Amino acid sequence: MTSHPFYEGQARFLVSVDCVILGFIGNEIKLLTFHRKIEPNVGGLSLLGGFVYENETIDAAAMRVLSDLTGLDNVYMNQVGAYGRLDRDPGERVISVAYYALIRIDDTLNSVISASDSQWVNLDRTGELIFDHKQMVDDALAQLRRQAALYPVGFNLLPERFTLTQLQSLYESIYAEKFDKRNFRKKMLSMGILERLEEKDREHSKRGAYYFVFNKEKYEELVRKGSGFSI
Repeated sequence: MTSHPFYEGQARFLVSVDCVILGFIGNEIKLLTFHRKIEPNVGGLSLLGGFVYENETIDAAAMRVLSDLTGLDNVYMNQVGAYGRLDRDPGERVISVAYYALIRIDDTLNSVISASDSQWVNLDRTGELIFDHKQMVDDALAQLRRQAALYPVGFNLLPERFTLTQLQSLYESIYAEKFDKRNFRKKMLSMGILERLEEKDREHSKRGAYYFVFNKEKYEELVRKGSGFSI
């Protein structure tokens, strides 16, 4: 592509994407990280990311990075913001756009992730992250909390079938606070967007807890009627 004279002589910067990849494991929100393999900060704890190719959009670059790592394509992903502090990357002037992604964890996915030398870590380790990656995670979590209060985005972190106990543990992990069991269940069930299955989880409950699934069609019907999701 021929450059327009107006752009001649202007500075050129590198543009990258960084992915705040979140999963729900053992009743906790976890962050997917890896140890950086190149200088600067070789060996440091890092988010997953990469440079934007000349022939792709920023959104496409973020989806590529996520897909290359996990093998997943249909993943909930949202842009967090742009980070362009002059000294954010000691190696070069790099402007990065951060995204957060919510993924369901299963044994197959964990095998793929393990093969890539990535690892799930607790959120209390974000202070170890290189560059401004901690700020990206903090901003992503703040956005997740705002969205999870108004939209059913949290279900992207759960297995397709889940118990009400798992559901409550998820939202307690997102907001780092305890909810009253009776009030939480009443609120969730009152929206009519959860469908109870006949199967029970007998591994984690003596009496057996019923499994539920999120009914997207009923949620969309709720929205059409002028109501919505709320915690």
